[in-house]
Amino acid sequence: MHPKSLTPQTVINRRTWLTGLAGTVASGFTWLPQSASAAPAQLPAAVSLPNELKMAMRSQDPLIVMVSLAGCPFCKMARESYLSPMQKQGFPIVQVDMRSDRQVIGLQGQPQTHDQLVKQWRVSIAPTLIFFGPKGQEVAERMEGGYLPDFYGAYLEERIALARKALRA
Repeated sequence: MHPKSLTPQTVINRRTWLTGLAGTVASGFTWLPQSASAAPAQLPAAVSLPNELKMAMRSQDPLIVMVSLAGCPFCKMARESYLSPMQKQGFPIVQVDMRSDRQVIGLQGQPQTHDQLVKQWRVSIAPTLIFFGPKGQEVAERMEGGYLPDFYGAYLEERIALARKALRA
């Protein structure tokens, strides 16, 4: 599937979960989502934002940077239910971790840590999604926080559409 035709509504939604729960109550068996035993979804860590941005611009998509925090349940939900499936299908998404000393090349070509980038971008809420376009400019409003699971996909679709529109302008 081409990244432009992706919709971020994937994996498990509230209705699916409630249907499974109702079946569990009716049958008396323990129900868990199929992904419960699978390894947690991961996004590639940002290594060189100029290179990652260049690749995103080639596909005419914004580079989505997810600012995450270890142990954050909202980050896990966003990553596993929306971002990881999109990234696996070719959408340009990388992760930057709060409080991490992992090295990265920043948008201006300078080496720094993930945590330094987070502070430079003035991000204080996890997860935060930042949508970058040409020259490292933000091309859509940031998504900050977890949002309600039923609406996260809709907000994400809206931001991606706005970012693509800004890229075409």
